[in-house]
Amino acid sequence: MMAFLKLLFRNRLAAMGAVVLSIIVLLVLLTPFLPLHDPDVTATADRFKRPFTDGHLLGTDHLGRDLLSRLLWGTRLSLAVGFAAAVIAAFIGSAIGITAGYFGGRIDNIFMRGVDMLMAFPYILLALAIVAALGPGLMNALIAVAAVNIPFFARNIRGITVGLAGREFIDAARLAGMGHTRIIVTELLPNVLPVIIIAMSTTVGWMILETAGLSFLGLGSQPPQADLGSMLGEARSALISHPHTSIVPGIMIFLIVMSINLLGDGVRDALDPRLRSGALSRPLPTTLVSRKQPVPDATDDLLAIQQLETQFHVGKRIYKAVGGVSLAVRPGECLGIIGESGSGKSVTALSVMGLVASPPGVITGGAVRFQGEDLVGASYETLRRKRGDRVAYIFQDPLSTLHPLYKIGDQLAEAIRSHHKLSRADARSRAIQLLKDVRIPNAESRVDDFPHEMSGGMRQRVGIAMALANDPDVIIADEPTTALDVTVQAQILSLLDDLRRDRGLAIIFITHDFGVVAQLCDRMAVMYAGRIVEEGPTDSVLRHPLHPYSKRLIECVPELGQGRRKLAAIPGLPPVVDDLPPGCAFAPRCPKAQSTCREGDVGLDRAGRRAVRCLYPEETLEVAAS
Repeated sequence: MMAFLKLLFRNRLAAMGAVVLSIIVLLVLLTPFLPLHDPDVTATADRFKRPFTDGHLLGTDHLGRDLLSRLLWGTRLSLAVGFAAAVIAAFIGSAIGITAGYFGGRIDNIFMRGVDMLMAFPYILLALAIVAALGPGLMNALIAVAAVNIPFFARNIRGITVGLAGREFIDAARLAGMGHTRIIVTELLPNVLPVIIIAMSTTVGWMILETAGLSFLGLGSQPPQADLGSMLGEARSALISHPHTSIVPGIMIFLIVMSINLLGDGVRDALDPRLRSGALSRPLPTTLVSRKQPVPDATDDLLAIQQLETQFHVGKRIYKAVGGVSLAVRPGECLGIIGESGSGKSVTALSVMGLVASPPGVITGGAVRFQGEDLVGASYETLRRKRGDRVAYIFQDPLSTLHPLYKIGDQLAEAIRSHHKLSRADARSRAIQLLKDVRIPNAESRVDDFPHEMSGGMRQRVGIAMALANDPDVIIADEPTTALDVTVQAQILSLLDDLRRDRGLAIIFITHDFGVVAQLCDRMAVMYAGRIVEEGPTDSVLRHPLHPYSKRLIECVPELGQGRRKLAAIPGLPPVVDDLPPGCAFAPRCPKAQSTCREGDVGLDRAGRRAVRCLYPEETLEVAAS
């Protein structure tokens, strides 16, 4: 319960709705015990008294009745009727939806065609017809409001049930000999109950509003009984001369409906399991920064990542995605980062420009310096000016990063004009030239294509063109060739290499492929469990790997033309970064591990251009560096 409330109150609007609704509910619960006037006693001599009159805090109505007393008693009645209507509609509608979705076939057709018939009528007209048939009265208004909302619950719950009815756990329950009623109650109902609660929380406000509407028309509560709708209906003739008689119940209706709707949105999110991982939280424009260690000094590198630490705080768990990474690139240099999935490569790249989603991401240490300026903790405006202009990204899947509703030329022009003042015509010309630079044929016509009209290789070229749009100094390429065939991959790599040499770009290239690293990168770094375990010139690392992890990664790559050879595999799985083992994180999977490997932190030793984080490397560091 406490976890649910914590998630609920992370939404400030939901928290505000809960507070307002709680105050209103508390007031109506205390109404019988408060020293109030009788809400039905008339006093024509005191009619239309203004608010804050002695003895009448909110004034009186056209019959001299105390508005505060009628407001509280009327609110009590409106809330009771609205919640009762929601419960009735949810119970009957959910029963219809679960039954139709579970049994399907003829039962589904009969039930849902009946629901469709109800939905064919405008709900307010249907409610009026029901009240006209049953007669005016608050109970009949409750029945009418509940009836017109049954289709909403029936269709929603039926859709959820249809998806669940074919699942394996339902088949297993049938095979275990469970009857239909037991399956519905014990298997289906617990799975659809959160949806029912969410639907109730988001519709009860409208049911209160519908009940008030019927009372306003004289079809709900009857005199002298008061609810919020009837108070508005009685006050409409004095709206101009004595507006307070309409404003008082109107404000209460507004507060009730808004607070319930805001709270309903919060309940919907809090019951969604994705909220626990921060997936539904709106990310901040830059990654949160909470550094407690001193900031490293500046270097003369173009881009320097210095002792970077990035974590994900999810509830009480702390995932140490990046644990003290230090890397640097100079103009015209290509640095490859390689490692298994989950080793922290992409999080390191996103941390450079503060693109890690917060919550739950937090940069807890280190620095990222571009031309000596620390970007960690920099203002949003500073990062916005550099994003895509000085430091650009090429992402793995261009189909998900390109907007599907805009032409690629418009997207390229937007990327340019967001940083430079150019006319539309000049930006379009620049976009066409960029497409030519990345070797897209017929650039003048393809500039008006939508992303779905291009192949995967062409979309990736558009992604590269967008990264090059503002002549950046650094490009971070996050596995841009993973989903491409070998021929297109070779073309993309050749294109990036040519652009690097022609423009003097610095490239950080993230990949799983040693062949890509060997073809493109001058230096490479191997990551494991959020840390650099080996670094050095590409040729040197590939020929003489020092860390056992690097060696086994290389052995996993098949060699063509070398005869029959057993394909190696690394035993075990990478560690979970919220529970890293003591000492070397690779020790549980390493055949050379000894007891000392599990005692204390293992530092990154350097000699010349080589570095390794291992107590027992494959070769001595000095020999490999020489």
